[in-house]
Amino acid sequence: MKKYTASTWFVFLIPSLLGIMLFMIPLPFQDGWKVPIAKLADLMAGSLEPVISQLMMVMIILSALGSILFSFVRKDPQRPSFFVNLFKVTPFWTITRVIGAVFSVMVVFKVGPEAIWSENTGGLLLASDGLVSFLFSIFFFAGLLLPLLLNFGLLEFFGTLMVKIMRPLFNLPGRSSIDALASWIGDGTIGVLLTSKQYEEGHYTQREAAIISTTFSVVSITFSLVIIDTVGMADYFLPFYGTVVLTGLILALVMPRIYPLRSIKNTYIDDREFSLEDEKLPEGTNVFALGLDTALQTASKQRSIGKTVKMGFQNVLDMWFGVAPVVMAFGTVALMLAEYTSIFRILGKPFEYILEFLRIPEAADAAQTMVVGFADMFLPVILAEGVITSPVTLFTIAAVSVVQLIYMSEVGGLILGTKIPLNIFDLLIIFLLRTIIALPIIAGIAHLLFWFVGKV
Repeated sequence: MKKYTASTWFVFLIPSLLGIMLFMIPLPFQDGWKVPIAKLADLMAGSLEPVISQLMMVMIILSALGSILFSFVRKDPQRPSFFVNLFKVTPFWTITRVIGAVFSVMVVFKVGPEAIWSENTGGLLLASDGLVSFLFSIFFFAGLLLPLLLNFGLLEFFGTLMVKIMRPLFNLPGRSSIDALASWIGDGTIGVLLTSKQYEEGHYTQREAAIISTTFSVVSITFSLVIIDTVGMADYFLPFYGTVVLTGLILALVMPRIYPLRSIKNTYIDDREFSLEDEKLPEGTNVFALGLDTALQTASKQRSIGKTVKMGFQNVLDMWFGVAPVVMAFGTVALMLAEYTSIFRILGKPFEYILEFLRIPEAADAAQTMVVGFADMFLPVILAEGVITSPVTLFTIAAVSVVQLIYMSEVGGLILGTKIPLNIFDLLIIFLLRTIIALPIIAGIAHLLFWFVGKV
């Protein structure tokens, strides 16, 4: 490894360590353990609570108006403009942004059909403590501070170290381990945003970005604790989370190898073909030294603080105007279907027979919880709370709801708002496959666990 100046080491180590601390290391706060970036978002959301819904409404309206206006502007491939790229989207996404804007106005002013603005549908998303409102603050800090993880060599370092693990097991590059870790310890939304930026910058192929965002954008430890506590089984958190991790790993091994993820093109965003040769390490290479050398080469090119700050603010605007309207539009529709129609009960009917075959008690009541999670992560345990009494069934519902991952009110909506090549049909198929594969694993563990508890 060639020698690098002290300033290059400084540029690599300080931002990277700061990024790890902010995004990946949970710290104890009054309201529990959280990664600092989530706590910063909470503090900002709390200070803006009286106006945050209105602020988000304004952002979504600006996104819709910008898309309409910029639809008449031509893109110049020679001199790409950030604002043209931000607002000039396809007609489908322009309409989606307009629908999101209309929904946000109806929710804030409580006008139009109550089905749209009630506290269980659009009101749930745009409430002062709702997801879309929270996205205002989490996007601000995540977008502004993402360059700490992306630009100073950390991804190159871990990418080199992990390539011999992630590629054989999951068909993914080594750098995806950072995305997975950021999701697992921090939040699934952070993992999706990180993956999206990496895909747009040409580090992941279409297939890799799709796999990472739908397989490794896992529910954080904090949210998992909330889920198991909601069904009154917090005492079983350790076996519960162990079950979630084991099932998640099995799904991560299976899902990239089957439809629809396997059928997605393995080309980059600029249509470059993927080649394993790009990741091959020279014979006899010291992986740690090579990873460090690659990281320091990246750090040596980062000498402009202004450029980094500018990129951070562009990330923030990209998330505010590009992602939030999609979450508002698709999330509201999904929650309306869950609240006012029987579609999830109908879709859940086949799961009644699967649950009966797996000898899960109260199968009829549990069946609809198997599919309603597509709308929102908390709906399965909310429906189960106070209705289902069997600990085996409650444990199964809670664990399945966590490993399903594709929630339209959060991760699913975020994915649709990015350039990652997945549509709502793909997400529904992935959701159902994850549920079908996970069910027998989780049911088997639940039976063993409570058989053992009964014996003790």
